[in-house]
Amino acid sequence: MTDKKATLSIDGIDTRIDLPVLSGTLGQDVIDVGSLTANNVFTFDPGFTSTASCESKITFIDGAKGVLLHRGYPIEELAEKSSYLETCYLLLNGELPNTAQKEEFEHIISTHTMVNRSIEHFFSGFSYDAHPMAMMCGVVGAMSSFYHDSLDINNPTHRMITAHRLIAKMPTLAAMCYKHYVGQPYMYPKNKMAYAENFLHMMFGTPCDDPKVNPVLARAMDLLFLLHADHEQNASTSTVRLAGSSGANPFSCIAAGIAALWGPSHGGANQAVLEMLNEIGDEKHIDKFVKKAKDKDDPFRLMGFGHRVYKNFDPRATVMKKACDEVLAELGIEDDPLLKIAKRLEKIALEDDYFVSKKLYPNVDFYSGIIMKAIGIPTEMFTVIFATGRTVGWIAHWNEMISNPYKIGRPRQLYTGPSKRSIPPIAQR
Repeated sequence: MTDKKATLSIDGIDTRIDLPVLSGTLGQDVIDVGSLTANNVFTFDPGFTSTASCESKITFIDGAKGVLLHRGYPIEELAEKSSYLETCYLLLNGELPNTAQKEEFEHIISTHTMVNRSIEHFFSGFSYDAHPMAMMCGVVGAMSSFYHDSLDINNPTHRMITAHRLIAKMPTLAAMCYKHYVGQPYMYPKNKMAYAENFLHMMFGTPCDDPKVNPVLARAMDLLFLLHADHEQNASTSTVRLAGSSGANPFSCIAAGIAALWGPSHGGANQAVLEMLNEIGDEKHIDKFVKKAKDKDDPFRLMGFGHRVYKNFDPRATVMKKACDEVLAELGIEDDPLLKIAKRLEKIALEDDYFVSKKLYPNVDFYSGIIMKAIGIPTEMFTVIFATGRTVGWIAHWNEMISNPYKIGRPRQLYTGPSKRSIPPIAQR
């Protein structure tokens, strides 16, 4: 894994420091700086943008080339040839399931979708207008109080049981957040329904009607979950790993991930797309806002275009665009003003020289926001659905860390505060 080294020389220190250079399967080499503290120095990297915090075999991203691989499989192929639950199995176990494994895994998940009845009473304690993400944080963290039988993080069987429970119950909890938010009765899951189909049934079904879910919408929702299943060492995944490094139970670690995802710079991007469309308000205002977006001195930005990681294109967006077109065609939506604005902006971004030259292409958040809007999901639920899909990535990274030797996370700092001083009498302050 290492046959190279980097040599560091520091002014004022006579001895040069040799640092191992490690090579992974794909991607950049990394310099192991672990020995720096013995030389009384350490690195400074705000945001950890140049620091590999761990070794992982789960997901690889090459932002310059628009590549996203889960266990070596391109995201485009997984989206075309597999399902969300197959991808879950892959992320957890390292390989795609065969027929028998697939059937067994789907059976395990479908039979664990129910939640303890006491959780319904837990929801009743939230205000009627509580934000769904606030409820999700609280309820997932509280799940550790219900499952004492599988909280030994050093037991591989316990870890897998917990993984199955989280994947199975997150759609149920997400739907309960929505039902509480809109004041409707909770809908129990149906074991005979597929994963995404069951979620839409619990979201939009009522006790007054027979279960009925449009298969086109169910397939689009399955893709939404699949395309958000994992994205390497992002803020929320790193948060889950950091919380897990203390030995915390997995439910509290996932709750920490949900809290990190809630931030508008992370999981709130697709919600920001809809807020931007609302701000534009009408097709006749598009040219004005596009002009504002091109003005480097104007703080306005078109949300859902370009990506912090992908510098050429977002491979997930290509898949999501197709699903978006299918959903809009299936629903026959033509008159919705926000969707008209979105389609016009998409056309501009793909054809206008300014956007093309700067690679400000529509990303996965742009299309997922449009799909959820078309399905009838309120913007307050967007990040909850993101969290539901991302749960498997979080738990896979947590399990990978716990399964191998690891250290508690303890970042260092560059201290720039006052040096040591004495406390003066209060009259002299």
